[in-house]
Parts: sequence; C-alpha cells; structure tokens
Amino acid sequence: MPFALKPKQTVLFIGDSITDCGRRAQAAPLGEGYVRHIRDLIAVKYPALNLNIRNTGISGNTVRDLFNRWTDDCIAYQPDWLSIKIGINDIHRWLRNIEDQAVTPDEFADLYDKILARVKKETKARIILVEPFYMSLDAKSDSFRSTVLEHLPSYIKTVNSMSRKYKTKIVHTHKAYQNLLKHISPDQICNEPVHPNASGHLVIAYEWLKTMGW
Repeated sequence: MPFALKPKQTVLFIGDSITDCGRRAQAAPLGEGYVRHIRDLIAVKYPALNLNIRNTGISGNTVRDLFNRWTDDCIAYQPDWLSIKIGINDIHRWLRNIEDQAVTPDEFADLYDKILARVKKETKARIILVEPFYMSLDAKSDSFRSTVLEHLPSYIKTVNSMSRKYKTKIVHTHKAYQNLLKHISPDQICNEPVHPNASGHLVIAYEWLKTMGW
C-alpha cells in the first residue's frame, strides 16, 4: 500500500493529554509525544512531502469537550486528514461517576457520531480514528484497573463502529499495547496505564504510520 499522505497536505491531530503532550507549553507546537514522532519519522522517509502538521489536543478532554470546541479546533482548519484519539477520560469519569463530567457509553457514541458527521459535511478531510487504550494486564482482580479493562471494549467497539460508518482508517492501539505487554514489563512503555512514556508514544506512532502505509 502506498503512503496515504500527499505533498503539502494538512494533517490535524486532536484528542486528550496523550495527543496534547505539552504542545501548549514546553513542547509547543506539536508536543513531545506520538504527534511529534509521526512528524519526525515522516520527515526522515519522505522529506519532500512538506506536510502541515497541526496539534489541537487538550489534556483532560473527553468527547464532550471535543464536541464543544469542534468548530474552532477542527472544522476551522479544513484539514486534508483528521486524526482523533479520545475515550480514556470518558470511561474514567463514567466509572468514577464524577458529577457533570461522566460520559456514559451511550453519550460517547452519540457525540462521536455527531463530530464525525460534521467533518463529513463541512470538510473534505479523510479521517483516522485511534482507539482508546489502557496499558495494563490486570484483567482478573477487583481493582479499578481491572474494571477499566472490563468496560473499555464497549468504547473501542463504538470507535470501530464509527470507523465502519464513516469509512475511516483505524489504529488498533489497545491490541498493540496488550500484545506488547505479553513480552515486556509495563515500565518500559509507561509509568501508569493511561499515559505512555517516550517509548510508549513510539508504539502509537508506529501503529498510526503502519495504518497509513508508511
């Protein structure tokens, strides 16, 4: 499969802290996570592409936050490609029942559908969906981590359903991390299950680029 990105295209990344990764502070404008890794790896292999890569990820965001800022932080850029990675804050706040912040699985599906419908209606962007993930193997205890792993598949199922409906590309990050954790210790890719370290961000970048035919 040839590489999907073409010269001078605009690629917009949006999501939560994993996408943000300092892009509004010490690591402006792309952050120091997978977005920067993707930019750098593309530049190494395809230096003539001269892509316009933008990052509008914001730490702590849920799909509700994306819905509320979608006009300014997505549609206004009129990207050629849009990459969305959202979901882990949604499930955390739902499981913890945080007042006014919990995003149920049904609301997650409804709002995800609405933002994707706007992309299709108001832009010409092609879409890449990045599944939410959780870097833990603790699936058989009574811990909070085990509870997250129990309920995360419903959110992942929604992302896959949206991918089929809107004919997007999809990056199966949760499966990639779970397979990796069968062979390495978690501290090689993360300090806790939500946020990858530098090596963990390379996993997202690799899976994203593989999906795009890099």
